[in-house]
Amino acid sequence: MWPWVLNLFLYFPEDKREYIPAAISFAVFFLIAVLTMRLILVISRRQEKEAKRLEQELLGKTDESGRTPDV
Repeated sequence: MWPWVLNLFLYFPEDKREYIPAAISFAVFFLIAVLTMRLILVISRRQEKEAKRLEQELLGKTDESGRTPDV
């Protein structure tokens, strides 16, 4: 009974050109996922820098130019 059940979910086409649309859609969605992750990282780094700047400003450890003095 198991071979019959497994054959319902497996499909390997004889004509390998049927894989082309699946490969294209996979590549498009993979590229979108990578670009989204990169965008999240860039925004996160920007927010981290802004949070550090605000923290330094609130602690009063910045000079007039906005830089932290060397210790």
